[in-house]
Amino acid sequence: MIKIVHYINQFYAGIGGEEMAHVGPCKMDVIPPVSKAFTAAWKGEAEVVATIYCGDSYFAEQTDKALAEICELIKSVGGEMLICGPAFNAGRYGFACGNVAAAVKAQMGIPTLTGMYEENPGTDYKNKTIIVPTANSAAGMRKAVAAMAPLALKLAKGEELGPYYEEGYMYTGIRKNMFEEEIGAKRAVKMMLKKLAGEPFITEFPMPSFDRVAPNPAVKDISKATVALCTSGGIVPKGNPDHIESSSASHYGKYDIEGVMDLTEETYETAHGGYDPVYANQDADRVLPVDIMRDLEKEGKIGKLHRYFYTTVGNGTAVASAKKFAAEYSKELVADGVDAVIMTST
Repeated sequence: MIKIVHYINQFYAGIGGEEMAHVGPCKMDVIPPVSKAFTAAWKGEAEVVATIYCGDSYFAEQTDKALAEICELIKSVGGEMLICGPAFNAGRYGFACGNVAAAVKAQMGIPTLTGMYEENPGTDYKNKTIIVPTANSAAGMRKAVAAMAPLALKLAKGEELGPYYEEGYMYTGIRKNMFEEEIGAKRAVKMMLKKLAGEPFITEFPMPSFDRVAPNPAVKDISKATVALCTSGGIVPKGNPDHIESSSASHYGKYDIEGVMDLTEETYETAHGGYDPVYANQDADRVLPVDIMRDLEKEGKIGKLHRYFYTTVGNGTAVASAKKFAAEYSKELVADGVDAVIMTST
């Protein structure tokens, strides 16, 4: 029986959500359901012998310390393979999974594997560990386990994985020599013919895709400019009147701040579910700095603050949705004569 260690965050460990994201690394006394799902998928060939968890905020805020502590815990249980996640589209969780998998592979020399959504920032580690693409939420857990388990077993057995497009993991950027029945010219022509015919095909060497945005010219005179505030930090009027989702937002809000000098605890809050909301709820200006902008307005350092702000939640929100939101409200900003926009995050 192959011994496999599993790394998860505080949520999947069952100890709590964002309110427990500060907890440090720990070995669980009881194997949780998500780890048992992997063991069941291996049908007696391997099992999760230990589950290590760590709070997402703890890892993100003190990464080096967390990595050292997690690696020590993994060494202490003596696993032959490490699985992290799956993290789906949770950014901090994906960041932790990618980091842990890469560090354990480099330091201990054992195979590692994780799973996450293709837009998760943790996919930056795909050239340092095997990453299996998943859905963007835990609703895809069953499919994620089904995709990750066989690859993990192959790695644990020391078997070499085939090409990413055959095995179902993300492109790693690592190229290996191999023999094909047909020369590259023939394979390339076949792919081209399929592309021209609108038929599905998989390239053997995907080219990088960069989203380049040309910067606008500098504002000529900021002291006369109308400046708007926008945020992905989820700041909304108290009660979240438009019901913006705490994760994977499907829409944004537009709110009038004409005459508003300060975002008070009684009038504004955050709808965001990806960070500790306590400080933002105490003073929403920490995320959307209306108070500072009013000071700049009084001092004549900007012309004026635009009367509307636009807001959504970036937590788990697809890039395609974010682009759609921006395309819609940027037209309104231009039409309203806004000269500059300050976009805040969390």
